Amino acid sequence: QVQLVESGGGLVQAGDSLRLSCTASGRTFSSYTMGWFRQAPGKEREFVADITWYGRTNYADSVKGRFTISEDNAKNTVDLQMNSLKPEDTAVYYCAVSRATCYTDRPDAYDYWGQGTQVTVSS
Repeated sequence: QVQLVESGGGLVQAGDSLRLSCTASGRTFSSYTMGWFRQAPGKEREFVADITWYGRTNYADSVKGRFTISEDNAKNTVDLQMNSLKPEDTAVYYCAVSRATCYTDRPDAYDYWGQGTQVTVSS
């Protein structure tokens, strides 16, 4: 089992920045992908960004150039730096881990999920 705990969400204004953090504990994998997804009310969960165990990153078009995903292996954390936030970024943000390293922009590729953290961006 893997436990994932997100933190760092909150209420900010458009144009502000937030940094989300996800701390992993429990079982470890030799190869994996850590991902961030988000879900707004009434919408499906959507891919935001991911990072593989060897450092490859991938971003949704809607966040490219504004969000940065990074990993600290020593601390077992994966962070999501979010800059230039927009009202449409408002959602619950989830951290997840997958034992796969491809097709990881799909929620069904992931094996474990955190409980989520709310991000609200006011206009």
